[in-house]
This record gives sequence, structure tokens and C-alpha cells, in this order.
Amino acid sequence: MSHTLGTRQAQKQRTRRALLDAALELLEEQSLGSLGLREVTRAAGIAPTAFYRHFRSVEDLGVALVGEALEGLHPLIGTAVSTTGDAEERIARAVELVAAHVDRYPAHMRFVVRERHGGVRAVREAIREQLARFTEEVARTLAEDPVSAGWSADDLLMLAQLYVEQMIATGCLFLEFLESLEATESLEATAPTPSPVPATGSGERARARKRVASTAARRLRLISIGRLHWPDRRAGEGTPDEGAPGRGTPCTGATGTGTAD
Repeated sequence: MSHTLGTRQAQKQRTRRALLDAALELLEEQSLGSLGLREVTRAAGIAPTAFYRHFRSVEDLGVALVGEALEGLHPLIGTAVSTTGDAEERIARAVELVAAHVDRYPAHMRFVVRERHGGVRAVREAIREQLARFTEEVARTLAEDPVSAGWSADDLLMLAQLYVEQMIATGCLFLEFLESLEATESLEATAPTPSPVPATGSGERARARKRVASTAARRLRLISIGRLHWPDRRAGEGTPDEGAPGRGTPCTGATGTGTAD
């Protein structure tokens, strides 16, 4: 009996995985709001009625994708921004963490970047909740740093938001790098006369990736430098600005002022 139950559970997990994978592939070309249930089940090769054994709706499936994309990052965030090592070591850890995650889950991260401000409310809220958790985790870690002595809880939270937003922007930089690489490789593959020195050779790929990492590190370094000179680090030094860092524009690395949706 237990063997039968185990077999059924394994089959259920395979079907759920097939639905998630099919949705991810379809979402490379469209938004979640335009994705139909039958479209997903057809791509997964299962009956439409079977969908409801795993998800209540396409929106529910989207929330599950958000969890897959971001949940695994939580145990790593503390390591990336921990007080171990100097500022440069922390920045290098953070950049490498984001780069490795994008390498491992490119389709998931593209989905999160696109749907963060998309038309499906449940997914927007799921992403917002995950980012709020990241911010709280980073703020707690920053509070342990001697550099944060005298900082108010609000200022620490604001600083944490800046770091989290920039890590998202770093993810966008690496996504754009991957997409540019894929586009170049596709052009080279279809070129009538292949170049004797491919633009996407291993050496050039490594140099391009290093340039992306360098840009991301410089942006994080700028936040770190600003942190050291923040005028309100000690009580009585000015008045903190109201509000929180803005969401920026997807995949531009820009952040503004105000609050996210």
C-alpha cells in the first residue's frame, strides 16, 4: 500500500513539474495575464481537468513560480551581506550570488522581472512579499555591522531596500547579458559565412561577463560609500528624507523615489 501511495505521489510531483515547466516555456513569449489554462495543459501533455489537482488557477501557478524563483535565495542573502570580510568582499559575494542564481534559473528570473509590475495582482503581491522579506533580512544583518551604530530602524530599512533594489538591478544586468549572448550565438549560427573568430568565444564571453560584474559591483559600491557618509547616522544630524527607495524600471538598474505598487 505504501509503495502505491509513493508511486502516486511521485506521479503527482512529475505532473506538477510538467505544468510549471510548460508555463515557464510559454511565458518566454507572453505575459501571465495572457496565458490560458488549456494552453498550459496542452504544452504539458495532460488533460485540462488534471490542472486543478495542482493549482486553483493560472494565477496560482504564477505564485508558485515566484516561490521557485525567489524562495531559495533567502538562506543565501544573509551570507551575501554578512559582516564577514570587508566591503569589497561583501560586494563580490552579492554579485556572484545574483549571477549564479540567474545562470541557474534564467526563465524564472525573467518571469519575476516582467511580472513584478505586470497585470496579475496575486503575482505582484507574491513578489512584493518576497522582496519585503529580503529587505527585512538584509536590515537585520546590517544592524549587526558596527558601521550601523546609531542608525535608526527606519534608516536601516531604507538602506536594506536600496541594496535589495540594486541586487534586482544586478539580476537584470546578467539577464540582459545572457539574452545578448543568445542573440549573438543565434546570428553566428545562421550566418552564411561563419566568422573565423566567433564573437561569442569562451574568452570573449568571460570578458563580457566580467564587465557586467564590474558594473554591478560599482553600483553596490556607490551605496556602500553613501552609507559611510549618511548625515543621519548619529542622532541630531539633520532630518531623514521621508519615503523609501523606488522600484526603478525593470532591467535598467535605475531606482527612483517613492514606493512600489
